[in-house]
Amino acid sequence: MLLGLLWILLPLIVGYLIPVRHAGVRRGIDRGVSASVYVILLLMGIGLGGMENLLGQLSTIGATATTLFLVISPLNLLALWWLSRRPLARVERIAGDDAPPLGKWQAMKGSVLLCAVVAGGVLLGAGMRLLGWHPAAQAETLATWTLYALLGLIGCQLRNSGLGLRQILLNRLGLAIAGVVLVSSLLAGLLAAPLLALPWNQGMALAAGFGWYSLSGILIGDQIGPVLGGAAFFNDLARELLAFLLVPLFIRGAVPLAIGYSGATAMDFTLPVIQKHGGIACVPVAIVSGFLLSLLSPPLILLLLSFS
Repeated sequence: MLLGLLWILLPLIVGYLIPVRHAGVRRGIDRGVSASVYVILLLMGIGLGGMENLLGQLSTIGATATTLFLVISPLNLLALWWLSRRPLARVERIAGDDAPPLGKWQAMKGSVLLCAVVAGGVLLGAGMRLLGWHPAAQAETLATWTLYALLGLIGCQLRNSGLGLRQILLNRLGLAIAGVVLVSSLLAGLLAAPLLALPWNQGMALAAGFGWYSLSGILIGDQIGPVLGGAAFFNDLARELLAFLLVPLFIRGAVPLAIGYSGATAMDFTLPVIQKHGGIACVPVAIVSGFLLSLLSPPLILLLLSFS
């Protein structure tokens, strides 16, 4: 699994080393990231649909994801609420920064579409299996290579996000949010492991997706099986769905809670919601915290799974 860690880091590093200055190329990279996510989730659904005893496995996936969500979310929210009470959490508003709020359905429809893609993949995989074709292994291989391509594109995005190392290190609130999410999530994973009858390291790995469902699902599924991969996906997706509801409620009074619970998605999927409801002043904080959690998640998952 340490070799797997190298394979995950390599495309990220290669992508990060490529400067992209042409706006059209950047837009192409953004579209490539979006398309890769849908391809990976479709393949993950096909792999799940091609499994033996599908209904029984879906029950296990649902129970595991629910347990993870009910342990991780309260600890994250409690820790982030504590951080929100610190003087560090104050964000100065920019004059005139009062954009109209983003509609809840508009904010959540992307997540609903992702669920539909996975469900469609499950039905497609189940149909293939009924026809005598067992697609799980092929889907897993294709998903792995698509993941490598996705990580390379994400490395390019991170390099060209406009954030230098100095800006990241100087944004104390973004650093604090990422640190609190990291520690509280790993602690929650450690507490959830015995409830799920899993080794401590697998419980922590399941909690280390930080909301990055497309990566956590396929990465964990590739290492320890599609059932736990599916559980990681649905746990992290549920986190994003709840984040869409929490951001409008708390972004004005508890910035770390609203941004931190968005996890790794604070720099992409939930960023428009954060900007609409919290204003431009919240954007650098969200990008820094989401950047750090996105950077930490892949190597941390594989590092944890490397322990026997």
